[in-house]
Amino acid sequence: MFKIKEQLTKLYTSSALGSLSLTGAWVAILAARGYSLVEIGIAETVFHITSLFFEIPSGVLADVFGRKKMLIVSGIMRMVGNIVMILSNNLFMVCLSLSFHALSYNFSSGTGDALAFDSLKLAKMEDRFEKYVSNQLMIYRICGGISTLCAGAALFIGYRMAYGTSLISSMIQILILSSLHEVYAVDPQHDGEYGTVQKLAACFRESIRFLKEVRKVTGLMLCNSFAGAVDTLLLFFLQAKLLEKGMPEWGLGPVLFFMEMGGVAGARLILKFPGLSYRKVFLTTMFFVSAGVLAEHSAWYGIVAAGGFLAVAGDDALQVRTNAILQDMFPSEQRATLTSVDSFIFSIIMIVLSPLAGWAFMYW
Repeated sequence: MFKIKEQLTKLYTSSALGSLSLTGAWVAILAARGYSLVEIGIAETVFHITSLFFEIPSGVLADVFGRKKMLIVSGIMRMVGNIVMILSNNLFMVCLSLSFHALSYNFSSGTGDALAFDSLKLAKMEDRFEKYVSNQLMIYRICGGISTLCAGAALFIGYRMAYGTSLISSMIQILILSSLHEVYAVDPQHDGEYGTVQKLAACFRESIRFLKEVRKVTGLMLCNSFAGAVDTLLLFFLQAKLLEKGMPEWGLGPVLFFMEMGGVAGARLILKFPGLSYRKVFLTTMFFVSAGVLAEHSAWYGIVAAGGFLAVAGDDALQVRTNAILQDMFPSEQRATLTSVDSFIFSIIMIVLSPLAGWAFMYW
Protein backbone atom coordinates (compact mmCIF):
# COMPACT_ATOMS: atom_id res chain seq x y z
CA MET A 1 0.00 0.00 0.00
CA PHE A 2 1.33 3.43 -1.00
CA LYS A 3 1.99 5.74 1.97
CA ILE A 4 2.60 9.35 0.92
CA LYS A 5 3.93 10.48 4.32
CA GLU A 6 6.53 7.71 4.32
CA GLN A 7 7.50 8.53 0.73
CA LEU A 8 8.09 12.22 1.47
CA THR A 9 9.97 11.44 4.69
CA LYS A 10 12.41 9.28 2.73
CA LEU A 11 12.93 12.07 0.19
CA TYR A 12 13.55 14.57 3.01
CA THR A 13 16.04 12.21 4.69
CA SER A 14 17.86 11.62 1.41
CA SER A 15 18.19 15.38 0.86
CA ALA A 16 19.56 15.86 4.38
CA LEU A 17 22.17 13.14 3.85
CA GLY A 18 23.15 14.70 0.54
CA SER A 19 23.46 18.23 1.93
CA LEU A 20 25.10 17.51 5.29
CA SER A 21 28.79 16.97 4.59
CA LEU A 22 32.26 17.80 5.84
CA THR A 23 33.41 18.24 2.25
CA GLY A 24 31.36 21.33 1.43
CA ALA A 25 34.50 23.47 1.63
CA TRP A 26 36.16 21.39 -1.10
CA VAL A 27 38.06 24.42 -2.44
CA ALA A 28 39.76 24.91 0.94
CA ILE A 29 40.43 21.16 1.15
CA LEU A 30 42.15 21.11 -2.25
CA ALA A 31 44.12 24.25 -1.39
CA ALA A 32 45.32 22.61 1.84
CA ARG A 33 46.51 19.64 -0.25
CA GLY A 34 48.75 21.96 -2.24
CA TYR A 35 46.67 22.55 -5.38
CA SER A 36 46.97 26.03 -6.88
CA LEU A 37 43.97 28.30 -7.54
CA VAL A 38 44.47 27.70 -11.28
CA GLU A 39 44.26 23.92 -10.78
CA ILE A 40 41.20 24.31 -8.54
CA GLY A 41 39.63 26.52 -11.23
CA ILE A 42 40.28 23.81 -13.83
CA ALA A 43 38.61 21.22 -11.60
CA GLU A 44 35.58 23.47 -11.07
CA THR A 45 35.35 24.05 -14.83
CA VAL A 46 35.29 20.29 -15.41
CA PHE A 47 32.43 20.03 -12.90
CA HIS A 48 30.35 22.68 -14.68
CA ILE A 49 31.04 21.35 -18.19
CA THR A 50 30.03 17.83 -17.13
CA SER A 51 26.91 19.18 -15.44
CA LEU A 52 25.97 21.25 -18.49
CA PHE A 53 26.22 18.34 -20.93
CA PHE A 54 24.32 15.82 -18.80
CA GLU A 55 21.64 18.03 -17.19
CA ILE A 56 18.86 17.54 -19.75
CA PRO A 57 19.75 13.92 -20.76
CA SER A 58 19.54 12.90 -17.09
CA GLY A 59 16.00 14.30 -16.92
CA VAL A 60 14.98 12.40 -20.05
CA LEU A 61 16.38 9.17 -18.58
CA ALA A 62 14.41 9.79 -15.35
CA ASP A 63 11.15 10.26 -17.26
CA VAL A 64 11.68 7.15 -19.42
CA PHE A 65 13.24 4.68 -16.98
CA GLY A 66 11.85 5.93 -13.66
CA ARG A 67 12.68 8.66 -11.15
CA LYS A 68 13.53 6.24 -8.32
CA LYS A 69 16.12 4.46 -10.49
CA MET A 70 17.82 7.71 -11.44
CA LEU A 71 17.92 8.87 -7.81
CA ILE A 72 19.71 5.63 -6.97
CA VAL A 73 22.11 6.26 -9.88
CA SER A 74 22.72 9.72 -8.38
CA GLY A 75 23.64 8.13 -5.04
CA ILE A 76 25.99 5.68 -6.78
CA MET A 77 27.70 8.51 -8.69
CA ARG A 78 28.21 10.39 -5.41
CA MET A 79 29.66 7.27 -3.79
CA VAL A 80 32.08 6.68 -6.69
CA GLY A 81 33.07 10.35 -6.64
CA ASN A 82 33.97 10.09 -2.95
CA ILE A 83 36.02 6.92 -3.51
CA VAL A 84 37.95 8.52 -6.39
CA MET A 85 38.69 11.62 -4.28
CA ILE A 86 39.95 9.48 -1.38
CA LEU A 87 42.32 7.68 -3.78
CA SER A 88 43.29 10.82 -5.73
CA ASN A 89 46.93 11.83 -5.93
CA ASN A 90 46.89 14.12 -8.99
CA LEU A 91 44.73 16.73 -10.73
CA PHE A 92 43.28 14.23 -13.21
CA MET A 93 41.77 12.11 -10.42
CA VAL A 94 40.46 15.22 -8.68
CA CYS A 95 38.74 16.26 -11.93
CA LEU A 96 37.40 12.73 -12.38
CA SER A 97 35.94 12.82 -8.86
CA LEU A 98 34.24 16.15 -9.49
CA SER A 99 32.83 14.77 -12.76
CA PHE A 100 31.12 11.98 -10.82
CA HIS A 101 29.82 14.53 -8.31
CA ALA A 102 28.45 16.59 -11.22
CA LEU A 103 26.67 13.50 -12.56
CA SER A 104 25.28 12.87 -9.08
CA TYR A 105 23.86 16.40 -9.08
CA ASN A 106 22.42 15.96 -12.59
CA PHE A 107 20.62 12.71 -11.81
CA SER A 108 19.06 14.17 -8.65
CA SER A 109 18.24 17.75 -9.70
CA GLY A 110 14.59 17.85 -10.59
CA THR A 111 14.17 14.08 -10.34
CA GLY A 112 13.27 14.19 -6.66
CA ASP A 113 10.77 17.02 -7.22
CA ALA A 114 9.22 15.13 -10.14
CA LEU A 115 8.81 12.00 -8.01
CA ALA A 116 7.42 14.03 -5.10
CA PHE A 117 4.85 15.87 -7.24
CA ASP A 118 3.60 12.72 -8.95
CA SER A 119 3.51 10.96 -5.56
CA LEU A 120 1.34 13.77 -4.18
CA LYS A 121 -0.74 13.63 -7.35
CA LEU A 122 -1.29 9.90 -6.82
CA ALA A 123 -2.47 10.69 -3.28
CA LYS A 124 -4.61 13.58 -4.65
CA MET A 125 -2.60 16.06 -2.57
CA GLU A 126 -0.93 18.17 -5.29
CA ASP A 127 -1.86 21.36 -3.43
CA ARG A 128 0.72 20.44 -0.76
CA PHE A 129 3.66 20.46 -3.16
CA GLU A 130 4.58 24.07 -2.37
CA LYS A 131 4.98 23.10 1.28
CA TYR A 132 7.15 20.15 0.19
CA VAL A 133 9.45 22.48 -1.78
CA SER A 134 9.59 24.85 1.18
CA ASN A 135 10.60 22.00 3.51
CA GLN A 136 13.26 20.78 1.07
CA LEU A 137 14.81 24.24 0.78
CA MET A 138 14.82 24.57 4.56
CA ILE A 139 16.62 21.23 4.86
CA TYR A 140 19.13 22.31 2.21
CA ARG A 141 19.85 25.63 3.92
CA ILE A 142 20.08 24.24 7.46
CA CYS A 143 22.29 21.31 6.47
CA GLY A 144 24.39 23.55 4.22
CA GLY A 145 24.80 26.01 7.10
CA ILE A 146 25.84 23.26 9.51
CA SER A 147 28.31 21.96 6.93
CA THR A 148 29.80 25.46 6.67
CA LEU A 149 30.21 25.62 10.45
CA CYS A 150 31.97 22.24 10.37
CA ALA A 151 34.24 23.09 7.42
CA GLY A 152 37.24 23.49 9.72
CA ALA A 153 36.82 19.90 10.90
CA ALA A 154 37.55 18.63 7.39
CA LEU A 155 40.91 20.42 7.39
CA PHE A 156 41.67 19.06 10.84
CA ILE A 157 40.91 15.38 10.18
CA GLY A 158 42.25 15.37 6.61
CA TYR A 159 40.59 14.97 3.22
CA ARG A 160 40.53 11.16 3.28
CA MET A 161 38.59 11.02 6.54
CA ALA A 162 36.32 13.88 5.41
CA TYR A 163 35.40 12.16 2.16
CA GLY A 164 35.17 8.87 4.06
CA THR A 165 32.31 10.28 6.13
CA SER A 166 30.65 11.44 2.91
CA LEU A 167 31.11 7.94 1.46
CA ILE A 168 29.29 6.37 4.42
CA SER A 169 26.54 8.99 4.08
CA SER A 170 26.10 8.19 0.37
CA MET A 171 25.78 4.45 1.14
CA ILE A 172 23.02 5.13 3.66
CA GLN A 173 21.38 7.45 1.14
CA ILE A 174 21.32 4.69 -1.51
CA LEU A 175 19.63 2.31 0.93
CA ILE A 176 16.91 4.88 1.66
CA LEU A 177 16.39 5.66 -2.03
CA SER A 178 16.09 1.95 -2.80
CA SER A 179 13.06 1.75 -0.53
CA LEU A 180 11.13 4.52 -2.33
CA HIS A 181 7.90 3.75 -4.15
CA GLU A 182 8.24 4.31 -7.91
CA VAL A 183 5.46 6.39 -9.45
CA TYR A 184 5.30 6.00 -13.22
CA ALA A 185 3.96 8.79 -15.41
CA VAL A 186 3.08 6.15 -18.03
CA ASP A 187 1.93 2.63 -17.16
CA PRO A 188 4.91 0.37 -18.09
CA GLN A 189 2.49 -2.34 -19.32
CA HIS A 190 1.21 0.03 -22.01
CA ASP A 191 4.60 1.45 -22.93
CA GLY A 192 6.33 -1.57 -24.41
CA GLU A 193 5.50 -0.99 -28.07
CA TYR A 194 8.39 1.47 -28.56
CA GLY A 195 12.13 0.82 -28.34
CA THR A 196 14.33 2.55 -25.78
CA VAL A 197 15.82 5.03 -28.25
CA GLN A 198 12.36 5.88 -29.59
CA LYS A 199 11.05 6.54 -26.09
CA LEU A 200 14.01 8.76 -25.22
CA ALA A 201 13.64 10.73 -28.45
CA ALA A 202 9.87 11.06 -28.01
CA CYS A 203 10.29 12.38 -24.45
CA PHE A 204 12.80 15.01 -25.56
CA ARG A 205 10.71 15.97 -28.59
CA GLU A 206 7.53 16.37 -26.54
CA SER A 207 9.38 18.49 -23.97
CA ILE A 208 10.56 20.90 -26.68
CA ARG A 209 7.05 21.04 -28.13
CA PHE A 210 5.62 21.87 -24.70
CA LEU A 211 8.12 24.71 -24.18
CA LYS A 212 7.25 26.17 -27.59
CA GLU A 213 3.51 26.00 -26.96
CA VAL A 214 3.53 27.25 -23.36
CA ARG A 215 5.84 30.28 -23.55
CA LYS A 216 5.01 31.32 -19.98
CA VAL A 217 7.04 28.38 -18.68
CA THR A 218 10.28 29.67 -20.22
CA GLY A 219 9.61 33.13 -18.76
CA LEU A 220 9.15 31.70 -15.27
CA MET A 221 12.36 29.67 -15.61
CA LEU A 222 14.33 32.75 -16.71
CA CYS A 223 13.02 34.90 -13.84
CA ASN A 224 13.75 32.26 -11.22
CA SER A 225 17.20 31.38 -12.64
CA PHE A 226 18.31 35.02 -12.92
CA ALA A 227 17.36 35.86 -9.33
CA GLY A 228 18.95 32.62 -8.11
CA ALA A 229 22.19 33.25 -10.01
CA VAL A 230 22.58 36.79 -8.64
CA ASP A 231 21.94 35.57 -5.09
CA THR A 232 24.36 32.63 -5.46
CA LEU A 233 27.13 34.85 -6.79
CA LEU A 234 26.47 37.45 -4.09
CA LEU A 235 26.97 34.86 -1.33
CA PHE A 236 30.04 33.48 -3.08
CA PHE A 237 31.85 36.82 -3.26
CA LEU A 238 30.66 37.99 0.16
CA GLN A 239 32.89 35.31 1.72
CA ALA A 240 35.91 37.36 0.63
CA LYS A 241 34.30 40.77 1.15
CA LEU A 242 33.37 40.09 4.78
CA LEU A 243 37.00 39.36 5.66
CA GLU A 244 38.12 42.49 3.79
CA LYS A 245 35.78 44.58 5.96
CA GLY A 246 37.46 43.42 9.15
CA MET A 247 35.47 40.35 10.15
CA PRO A 248 37.64 37.92 12.12
CA GLU A 249 38.14 34.55 10.41
CA TRP A 250 36.47 32.68 13.27
CA GLY A 251 33.28 34.68 12.66
CA LEU A 252 32.96 33.81 8.97
CA GLY A 253 31.30 30.42 9.54
CA PRO A 254 28.59 31.71 11.91
CA VAL A 255 27.84 34.70 9.66
CA LEU A 256 27.53 32.49 6.57
CA PHE A 257 25.22 30.23 8.59
CA PHE A 258 23.14 33.29 9.53
CA MET A 259 22.80 34.24 5.85
CA GLU A 260 21.79 30.67 4.95
CA MET A 261 19.01 30.95 7.53
CA GLY A 262 17.53 33.72 5.39
CA GLY A 263 16.51 30.92 3.03
CA VAL A 264 14.67 29.16 5.84
CA ALA A 265 12.79 32.38 6.61
CA GLY A 266 11.93 33.02 2.95
CA ALA A 267 10.85 29.44 2.23
CA ARG A 268 8.54 29.45 5.27
CA LEU A 269 7.22 33.02 4.84
CA ILE A 270 6.04 32.54 1.24
CA LEU A 271 3.60 29.87 2.45
CA LYS A 272 1.79 32.59 4.42
CA PHE A 273 0.89 34.41 1.17
CA PRO A 274 -0.66 31.82 -1.17
CA GLY A 275 -2.64 34.48 -3.04
CA LEU A 276 0.28 36.82 -3.75
CA SER A 277 0.78 37.22 -7.51
CA TYR A 278 3.97 35.92 -9.10
CA ARG A 279 4.84 39.41 -10.35
CA LYS A 280 4.80 40.77 -6.78
CA VAL A 281 6.84 37.83 -5.48
CA PHE A 282 9.44 38.36 -8.21
CA LEU A 283 9.66 42.15 -7.68
CA THR A 284 9.97 41.66 -3.91
CA THR A 285 12.73 39.11 -4.46
CA MET A 286 14.66 41.43 -6.79
CA PHE A 287 14.28 44.24 -4.23
CA PHE A 288 15.78 42.01 -1.52
CA VAL A 289 18.57 40.77 -3.80
CA SER A 290 19.36 44.34 -4.87
CA ALA A 291 19.46 45.37 -1.20
CA GLY A 292 21.98 42.60 -0.62
CA VAL A 293 24.17 43.83 -3.48
CA LEU A 294 24.02 47.45 -2.24
CA ALA A 295 24.70 46.39 1.36
CA GLU A 296 28.04 45.01 0.17
CA HIS A 297 29.28 48.63 0.01
CA SER A 298 28.69 49.18 3.73
CA ALA A 299 31.80 49.63 5.86
CA TRP A 300 30.26 47.51 8.64
CA TYR A 301 30.10 43.78 8.01
CA GLY A 302 26.90 43.51 10.07
CA ILE A 303 25.03 45.43 7.35
CA VAL A 304 26.68 43.25 4.68
CA ALA A 305 25.50 40.08 6.46
CA ALA A 306 21.97 41.47 6.83
CA GLY A 307 21.91 42.19 3.09
CA GLY A 308 22.97 38.63 2.38
CA PHE A 309 20.20 37.34 4.66
CA LEU A 310 17.58 39.36 2.76
CA ALA A 311 18.89 38.22 -0.64
CA VAL A 312 18.72 34.53 0.32
CA ALA A 313 15.25 34.99 1.84
CA GLY A 314 13.94 36.54 -1.36
CA ASP A 315 15.59 33.94 -3.59
CA ASP A 316 14.19 30.95 -1.71
CA ALA A 317 10.70 32.47 -1.51
CA LEU A 318 10.72 32.92 -5.29
CA GLN A 319 12.09 29.42 -5.81
CA VAL A 320 9.30 27.84 -3.76
CA ARG A 321 6.57 29.72 -5.63
CA THR A 322 8.15 29.17 -9.08
CA ASN A 323 8.70 25.45 -8.54
CA ALA A 324 5.12 24.94 -7.38
CA ILE A 325 3.71 26.77 -10.43
CA LEU A 326 5.98 24.98 -12.89
CA GLN A 327 5.33 21.48 -11.55
CA ASP A 328 1.60 22.14 -11.75
CA MET A 329 2.02 23.11 -15.43
CA PHE A 330 4.40 20.31 -16.47
CA PRO A 331 2.94 17.13 -18.01
CA SER A 332 3.87 14.10 -15.87
CA GLU A 333 5.41 12.28 -18.84
CA GLN A 334 8.12 14.96 -19.23
CA ARG A 335 8.24 16.34 -15.68
CA ALA A 336 11.88 15.48 -14.85
CA THR A 337 13.08 16.54 -18.31
CA LEU A 338 11.45 19.97 -18.06
CA THR A 339 12.73 20.43 -14.51
CA SER A 340 16.22 19.68 -15.84
CA VAL A 341 15.72 22.37 -18.50
CA ASP A 342 15.12 24.79 -15.62
CA SER A 343 18.45 23.76 -14.04
CA PHE A 344 20.15 24.00 -17.45
CA ILE A 345 18.99 27.61 -17.85
CA PHE A 346 20.35 28.41 -14.37
CA SER A 347 23.75 26.93 -15.33
CA ILE A 348 23.91 28.99 -18.53
CA ILE A 349 23.08 32.21 -16.64
CA MET A 350 25.72 31.36 -14.01
CA ILE A 351 28.36 30.85 -16.70
CA VAL A 352 27.51 34.23 -18.26
CA LEU A 353 27.21 36.21 -15.02
CA SER A 354 30.15 34.70 -13.06
CA PRO A 355 32.97 36.66 -14.78
CA LEU A 356 30.84 39.82 -14.87
CA ALA A 357 30.08 39.49 -11.16
CA GLY A 358 33.75 38.92 -10.39
CA TRP A 359 34.66 42.13 -12.22
CA ALA A 360 31.83 44.07 -10.55
CA PHE A 361 32.74 43.01 -7.02
CA MET A 362 36.40 43.78 -7.66
CA TYR A 363 36.04 47.26 -9.15
CA TRP A 364 32.56 48.56 -8.23
